[in-house]
Amino acid sequence: MREDARPAPAGGTPAVPNQAPKQAGSYSFRRAGRSDAPAVAALVDEAYRHYVQRIGITPGPMTDDYQQVIRDYRVTVAEQGAAIAGVIVLSITEEGFLIDNVAVHPTHRGRGLGRALLDLAEAEARRGGFDSVYLYTHEKMTENLALYSKIGYAEYDRRPRDGFSLVYLRKHLA
Repeated sequence: MREDARPAPAGGTPAVPNQAPKQAGSYSFRRAGRSDAPAVAALVDEAYRHYVQRIGITPGPMTDDYQQVIRDYRVTVAEQGAAIAGVIVLSITEEGFLIDNVAVHPTHRGRGLGRALLDLAEAEARRGGFDSVYLYTHEKMTENLALYSKIGYAEYDRRPRDGFSLVYLRKHLA
C-alpha cells in the first residue's frame, strides 16, 4: 500500500532463512533482490491497473518504491522461465504477520499462483511462530474480499483512509 497506508514493520522482515527455490506447478519462488525492483514495479502496475477507475485513485502498491520495499520487507517473487509472474510482500507489525501485498500478472491469473503465494506466506508465518496472518484491501476490491473470505480470512476491522475504507482480514492458522 502507499506509505501512508502501509503499517510500519515492528520487528522488521520475518526471520526466515533463505531457502532453495520451491516449485508450485511451473513456478519457482525466490527472495527478491534489488535488481528485481523494476520488474516487480512493472508487475504490480499491471496487476493493479484495472482498479484505478473503479476506486478512483491509484492503488497504493502502484506508488511504492520497490527498491525500498525489497530492502525493508520480505519480498518473494514467483518466476516462470525468466519472467516474474507474481510477488508477495511480507512484514511483521504490531498486529502480527502481515501479507502487505500479493500480486499476480494478469496473464498468470487463474492458475493457482496467488493461492501458492498465500500458502507460502502462511508457511513462513507458522515457521516464525505466528498463529495467524492478516492483510488488508480496499473496500471496492470486492473480488479480493470474496476470495479471501472463501479461503478462510475473516474481516476484523475497517479503517478510514482518504475517503474510503481499508478492510482488514485475518486468517487463523491450524
